[in-house]
Amino acid sequence: MQPTEAQLLERRIWRHFSKGLTQYGLLEEGDRILIGLSGGKDSLALLELMARRARIYRPRISLAALHVRMTNIAYESDTAYLESFAAACGVPLIVRETSFDASTDTRKSPCFLCSWNRRKMLFTVAQEGGFNKIALGHHQDDILHTTLLNLTFQGQFSTMPARLQMRKFPLTIIRPLCMVHESDLKAWAALQGYRRQKKLCPYETDSHRTDIKEIFGQIEQLNPEARHSIWNALEHEGKLVE
Repeated sequence: MQPTEAQLLERRIWRHFSKGLTQYGLLEEGDRILIGLSGGKDSLALLELMARRARIYRPRISLAALHVRMTNIAYESDTAYLESFAAACGVPLIVRETSFDASTDTRKSPCFLCSWNRRKMLFTVAQEGGFNKIALGHHQDDILHTTLLNLTFQGQFSTMPARLQMRKFPLTIIRPLCMVHESDLKAWAALQGYRRQKKLCPYETDSHRTDIKEIFGQIEQLNPEARHSIWNALEHEGKLVE
């Protein structure tokens, strides 16, 4: 019997997920991993896949998830849904609140300040809870888009690495979806019926990331292998593990 499209999709996601874990050494015996759960499709898929991986005997890992509510930004996260989703995956969910004042640092965009404060909360909770790793839901497209952003606006060939050992904290950032394509995650989210968050962020269109995403799509139309070429260049220059 031929596998269905859904089965092929699941196999492809799991294969890319597993390859990323192995190729970049993201998991080690005894890891205590805190998953950043924003409520978007990527973080929901990350939680689901990591929970599935945790049921495999070696290496033995333990998981928890953290959802950070930014109280000064007008968007709603369905915390009850996230709690039930995490519970169904067998992963405890921690919910924290924080905020920032955009008027105190006009040199940085609200998007940067929001991201920085969320990350700060992740570090705080991870250290309080004795976690040694933080898992974020960035997929391969995010990493490639960041590469183009850094080249265009900073003049640097750099990106978000799949594995990053923090210098100031005894923590390692890992991105287990680093080899998974965004298109597959979109299809998987629809198939699984992930509930969309009621996001009403007033700063959502202030970033260049949407523009770069469109440009990357045009590059892939010119050369369907561009994704692999850029990824291979990142690997060659050692930019995916730091």
